Amino acid sequence: EHIRRHDPNVPIMFLTARTQTDDVVKGFELGGNDYLKKPFSLDELVVRIKALLRPRNADTFPLTVFKIGRYAFDPAKQKLSLDGQEISLSHREAELLRRLCELRNQVLEKNAVLLELWGDDTFFNGRSLDVFITRLRRYLKEDPKVQIVNIRGVGYKLIN
Repeated sequence: EHIRRHDPNVPIMFLTARTQTDDVVKGFELGGNDYLKKPFSLDELVVRIKALLRPRNADTFPLTVFKIGRYAFDPAKQKLSLDGQEISLSHREAELLRRLCELRNQVLEKNAVLLELWGDDTFFNGRSLDVFITRLRRYLKEDPKVQIVNIRGVGYKLIN
């Protein structure tokens, strides 16, 4: 949490022998971008590190503040606000919400976002994505016109 508060853009990867779902969820809630459990292959570790360190260009965070119903979302600051109240998002939450905003009322394909944000589309990472979607839904619950709907077998859609 200290690192994330100091620099919200620094990539954080947990390498651990802790394999319980609660540990994984806590790692992401603390601001982690990735969580790799032992045993793992060096090839997978290298690919994940490369994905975390991939250069971010100006398009990564456009200079746009998205309007989502009554909410305002500033991807550059990783902030979601409603009526003057701000919620600080983790890097991965902000990236996921940005992609949903860019494809508003269109399907964000689950496999594509898993490859882009997690580096692979394994079942475990799919469950992690589900946790992030649940968290975003919780953040957006104050405006009933805003919904993130599950498109079964395909992905998610932001509707408002």
